[in-house]
Amino acid sequence: MNDRAGRRRARRLAIGTAVVLALAGMNGPWLYRFSTEKYHQYTINKPEYKAANGKWEIIDFPEEYRQNTIHAALLRTGKVLLVAGSGNDQDNFDAKKFDTRIWDPVKGTIKKVPTPADLFCTGHTQLANGNLLIAGGTKRYEKLKGDVTKAGGLMIVHNENPDKPITLPAGTKFTGKENGKTFVSKDPVLVPRAKKVFDKATGKFLRNDPGLGRIYVEAQKRGKKHETGTQDNYRVHGLKGADAKNTYGIAQKLALDKKDFQGIRDAFEFDPVAEKYIKVDPMKEARWYPTLTTLSDGKILSVSGLDDIGQLVPGKNEVFDPKTKKWTYTDTVRQFPTYPALFLMQNGKIFYSGSNAGYGPDDVGREPGVWDVDTNKFSKIPGLSDPTLMETSGTVLLPPAQDEKYMVVGGGGVGESEESSEKTRIVDLKKTNPRFVDGPSMDKGTRYPNASVLPDDSVLISGGSEDYRGRGDSNIFEARLYDTEKNELKRVADPLVGRNYHSGSILLPDGRVMFFGSDSLYADKANTKPGEFEQRIEIYTPPYLYGDGDRPSLAGGPQTIERGGTGTFTSSDAAKVKKVRLIRPSAATHVTDVDQRSIALDFKASGDKLTVTMPENRNLVQAGWYMLFVTDADGTPSKAQWVKVP
Repeated sequence: MNDRAGRRRARRLAIGTAVVLALAGMNGPWLYRFSTEKYHQYTINKPEYKAANGKWEIIDFPEEYRQNTIHAALLRTGKVLLVAGSGNDQDNFDAKKFDTRIWDPVKGTIKKVPTPADLFCTGHTQLANGNLLIAGGTKRYEKLKGDVTKAGGLMIVHNENPDKPITLPAGTKFTGKENGKTFVSKDPVLVPRAKKVFDKATGKFLRNDPGLGRIYVEAQKRGKKHETGTQDNYRVHGLKGADAKNTYGIAQKLALDKKDFQGIRDAFEFDPVAEKYIKVDPMKEARWYPTLTTLSDGKILSVSGLDDIGQLVPGKNEVFDPKTKKWTYTDTVRQFPTYPALFLMQNGKIFYSGSNAGYGPDDVGREPGVWDVDTNKFSKIPGLSDPTLMETSGTVLLPPAQDEKYMVVGGGGVGESEESSEKTRIVDLKKTNPRFVDGPSMDKGTRYPNASVLPDDSVLISGGSEDYRGRGDSNIFEARLYDTEKNELKRVADPLVGRNYHSGSILLPDGRVMFFGSDSLYADKANTKPGEFEQRIEIYTPPYLYGDGDRPSLAGGPQTIERGGTGTFTSSDAAKVKKVRLIRPSAATHVTDVDQRSIALDFKASGDKLTVTMPENRNLVQAGWYMLFVTDADGTPSKAQWVKVP
């Protein structure tokens, strides 16, 4: 919190205390009726307070519509898609109880939507046609050490036949040549054929590099005696002749250790008009905790995640073609931790901020940089403060997007670390040799911060916790507005609900911000009482909606504007408009929202007409639906008009 904001807050508290003490002196019993909480409510509802700090309110859905919301996305209809899947609830998973809701923030209506798979910890992004692409989710919940009853782990299946691949069905048995123990596969596996390797100079055949398949296997029986301690080669049951000779398994330790979550390959488009999921071609790789990012050609890149055996996908990335609805592998391999923050730059390359959420080694794929997906060249960006505290940090493309400045907010140590960072770090990618510099600091180390870009070019940063998943009652009940021009953080009204793991925020078309989720491990400072998932929705109304004047009007205009083209809208306040912003709707989860961006539009006013010009760069303005806002000199925004960029 900056010094000026701190002095203002201290002055408000001092005045409030003086009033309460004066009233107590006049009439002691009255103090109990006029409690501190009542005085607080009186203060935060005063017009001048709301005009300076904004206002929070809780939306509590009727019980039958409540769910553990993990993912949320703003749809082009103005409604919000709230996805739980099994909602981090093993009982829901076992019962195949998968939930989705659609909430209309204008009408206040809520609708249940049939959910075709466990989309808990899926990936998602907005498509050009206005649908939401959703890919990945949960195949199996984690099993902690002590809950695992059958030894198991990763089996690498080798195929030395260069002429054909081989498919092993689920239930295939593998017996160790040295240990004599038998393990059974849980799923089918396709093992590609071996690759013939030739000497580049002479063309002479050198060897066959075996094709490799990965599969999870379990012991046939329960108990510690079925564990293995070292690597072994495994004979594959049911094969004959050349197949038996060419196909074998190799596994390291197969034990009763903790087993991580497993992902699924399923992919869907959510149609916001029909309000239903539409199944598309599944991914090549199963993924749990993946990131989906739009590329320069409009295809969608899918990166990272835990696969169908609970291992981090080994750098095998793939793209979805919205025209064919099919997935293909990229030609290049690069590994990241799960939910990496990846953003399309104006030159068509991908910026990786270093932000991530969850799983992966602490020494692979964590340094920030610029990635050329086609060539696989990765240029590291130096200067990052607290570089080991980037897990569960948030990253936001600062407005306007043309400036290509990014802010990284907070973060913590890898895994269940209690360490957290109070830093914000800013990088200007338009510089010849970009490097991170520190922005204004928060007053507490913050994991899981939520950050939403607002139409007035400020950024709302709220919530989070100092410790992993709010341990030790460490939720942060604070919110700040970041001023992009002054590079300052201003403390505003405090949120009413704690938000840590599994929370997020979404800018609504009326200029307010919606917050969802939170999944604390414990509900007390001593870490003895289990936490409960936060099912309440909270809405923040920024100060700009509590000004003295009316908000600018905006109506009419075309529904579609080509890049480089113009569109004319009607506004009785056209002469007062100071900024026009085109904001891509959010799709948020796990401190990751790579969709949101606010693009400055050139404009001209004439009478009650406002003509805006769309930028030509397709990497800046990706195809899809956007909210068009205008703001006046006080920063007060209009309600959004929806515009499609083809």
